[in-house]
Amino acid sequence: MDYRQLGRSGFRVPALSFGTGTFGGKGEFFQAWGSTQVDEAKRLIDICLEAGVTMFDSADIYSGGASEEVLGAALKGRRHEALISTKATFRSGEGPNDVGSSRFHLIEAVDAALRRLQTDHIDLFQLHGFDAMTPVEETLSALDDLISAGKIRYIGCSNFSGWHLMKALATADRYNLPRYIAHQAYYSLIGRDYEWELMPLGLDQGVGAVVWSPLGWGRLTGKIRRGQPLPANSRLHKTSEAGPPVDDEYLYTVVDALEAVAKESGKTVPQIALNWLLQRPTVATVVIGARDEAQLRANLGAVGWNLSAEQVAKLDAASKPVKAYPYWHQTQFGERNPSPVG
Repeated sequence: MDYRQLGRSGFRVPALSFGTGTFGGKGEFFQAWGSTQVDEAKRLIDICLEAGVTMFDSADIYSGGASEEVLGAALKGRRHEALISTKATFRSGEGPNDVGSSRFHLIEAVDAALRRLQTDHIDLFQLHGFDAMTPVEETLSALDDLISAGKIRYIGCSNFSGWHLMKALATADRYNLPRYIAHQAYYSLIGRDYEWELMPLGLDQGVGAVVWSPLGWGRLTGKIRRGQPLPANSRLHKTSEAGPPVDDEYLYTVVDALEAVAKESGKTVPQIALNWLLQRPTVATVVIGARDEAQLRANLGAVGWNLSAEQVAKLDAASKPVKAYPYWHQTQFGERNPSPVG
């Protein structure tokens, strides 16, 4: 397994991380993802650790905290072999302070996560979303205190706009507070908006990408094809409206290109989609998920090889998005404002 620096830090993470959104299975939404319990989770973690996939990603809202509980129980006795990443910010209770990035909520959320995970520290703690109601200084100061207390080691954010992230970084620099080294962001062959603003920002400011939903919310599994109905066991039946939107014709064009490259390379569609991401600038780790052992082993086949330059170009061309303003205008000034991906 390739290990990469996470942003502008000394922290190294595996190129593939394991997402535990399938652990727990509480509530209709997360049941559609999966309902892995402790015994099966132990087996999946065994496979991950054997392959060098040592970072496990969760969040307090995944199955109402059950994902963290299953992960903590499954890692019992081998916590030292793993890196834990988790997130908070979204509403986790009915109280007026059970949401957001306030000092009150972050301290409560971290302490609750530590209890569920059965650990004394979180290796990477990320804000799950931007809280416009809380001053950035308050949020970063609270995170600084949590770092000083030894409860978290590194911090990141997730689903931020470019200005959200840059404001936080500038505030951190101004007051000598900890900087976000990671941005957990949606990025896939059918969702390339990350490249417009967040990727150049990440390169400039030393923020590594932790990629979520690298298979486009389950659309790049190789099971969805032009003119065919959704597979009966697809989570898209119950979760498509909550996921990233994509035009059907655009999806099928990308899938056609993936299938062509699959025939050339002897790899699967998901392996190619994941490998393409691993070659993109700023990408530190790609979070993969799996309902079962077979799916996990298949996804692990995305590493240890690279697509050719010609194959990357074919996929780039098929997935090239229509850019919003001002990004389409900026391409006309490539001489002094080059795109990080060409």
